[in-house]
This record gives sequence, structure tokens and C-alpha cells, in this order.
Amino acid sequence: LIYSKTREQHLKDLEAVFQRLQQNRLITKGSKCEFLKQELEFLGHVISTEGIRIDPKKLRAIQEWQPPTNLQQLQSFLGFVNYVRRFIPNMAGLTGPLTDLLQKGTFYEWGEKQQAAFEALKTLLISPPVLRIADPERPFEVITDASDIAIGAVLMQDFGNGLQPIAYESRKMQSAERNYPVHDKEMLAIVHAFKIRRCYLTGADVTVRTDHKSLQYLRAQPNLNPRQIRWLDYLESNFTYKITYKKGANNIADALSRPSAQLAAVLVAQSNPLLSGLFTHGYSTDPFFRYCYRVRSNTPEASGVFQTF
Repeated sequence: LIYSKTREQHLKDLEAVFQRLQQNRLITKGSKCEFLKQELEFLGHVISTEGIRIDPKKLRAIQEWQPPTNLQQLQSFLGFVNYVRRFIPNMAGLTGPLTDLLQKGTFYEWGEKQQAAFEALKTLLISPPVLRIADPERPFEVITDASDIAIGAVLMQDFGNGLQPIAYESRKMQSAERNYPVHDKEMLAIVHAFKIRRCYLTGADVTVRTDHKSLQYLRAQPNLNPRQIRWLDYLESNFTYKITYKKGANNIADALSRPSAQLAAVLVAQSNPLLSGLFTHGYSTDPFFRYCYRVRSNTPEASGVFQTF
């Protein structure tokens, strides 16, 4: 794929590629090439000037996917989900009830939690977000968070109209990692995000936003344990970054790391119809929460994954 910002630059880029092919005596078949396209299909994705989205043909297959009745069918479904994981906020939390069935010695029993997770994933995949194409000339923001069982991150850039997602990432912690202190879990989320998105972040200016305040002063902390020293050495030797504090309530990645069954505390107050309407509209249009809102609104079975108050 040859991607350029303007037609003029694209013609120059094509000429440079053709010259390199000619120098190395390589030949391309014209019937298998497409030029000057505004949109094209590539490896199960549709790439356009708007960004990257999942190929609609793949989405039609998702609509018809029936609940897995055995491990082989479940592995097939999770394999596809893993392939498009960058489009799925809170993938680690949503797939938790399904991946638990893959553990050795676990009896395969499909229950309400598994069905809720399955339907929630299908709903998200039927109308997934459009991810922006990363611009290497712009700075990146990595927003991270960790819970007791998972870590999450979202890679974002500002294209002039606010931060927009490039890719989501989350995973369940290994059993040993769940015993880490909170500080180390939060640092693990940062290191994992940099490892997964290294191709974007190497050589770029990166701002990391975390809801764990002490990580701002990571470089200045005098007493680091061997694990922290190893992680810090990895970050310092490979990336240019700064860590800033962002309250958990304002942290997108906070939702990516939370287990699906975890519910927030509820403050009971006198209902105001106007205020309720503003909240409803806000959830349905917010870049992240609109997907959760759509799942809960359109999929009653997903009540075990997202709860509406």
C-alpha cells in the first residue's frame, strides 16, 4: 500500500516506488494493481480517507454467527475477534467469560454470562468505530489504566478537532501480574501499550496519561524494584515520552481495563428530565460511550456486560 496526503505527493511517491522496483529488477502485474483510489479493501479492512474500518463483508458473517457449541467453534470466533481487537474497547473485559472456557480442565458450559458477552461483541462488531490512520508527523497520546484483572490503553492523535482513536488495546493479566501492587499494575499497562504500538511510537513525541498520580515522578523515584528498573530502562532506551496525570473519571482507558461485571457506585439524586436528556444525548454521541450505549440499548441480553441506571 502506498498512502499519501495529496494527489501530487502520491504521484511522487509512486514514482519513487517504481524506481526502487526497477533498480531491484522487480515486476508488478498491472491487472493486480490499483492506483489513485480513495478507498480500498485490504486484509479484511476498508481503508479510506476517513480512516480504517472492518470490511462490511466480514460484518455480515458476524451477524449470522451462532453461539459456539464447542471449543473449536469458540476458538474460531475468538480468533476473528482477536484479529479486529484494535476496534473493540474493553475487549479483555468483554471476552473474559469466553476465554475462561479455554482454560485447561474447564468444563465447557455455555451460560448467561457467555451469551451476554457473545451478543455484546457481535453488536460492537456489527457497527464498529472508524479508526483514524496514524500521522507520524503529529504527537501521540497513550491513555492507560489497570484494574485488578486487566490492563487497557487507547492510542490517540489530535487532527485539529480533538483527540481521535487510532487503536484500542486491552488484555487480561496473568495470575502473577494480578499480585502486583497498584503502582506496578499501572506501569505494566504503560509498558504493554508501548510494546504493542511500538511501530507507531518509536521516534515520536508521546504523552502518556494515567490516573495513577505517582507515575508522573517515575524517573525521580529513588527506590525502584528490579522489575520497575527493567521497565523504565525499556521505555527510556526506546521512546521519547512524558507521563501526565489524568483523573480516572476522565480517563477513557479506565473503561478498557475494568471487568465487565464491575459496577460503579451510584449517587441517588432528584431526577431532572432536561438533565437526563442531555446525558442520554451525550452517551449516544460520545466517541467511546456511544458503542457501549448502543450495545445496552439494542441488546437486552447484554445486561450482564453493561448496566444502565
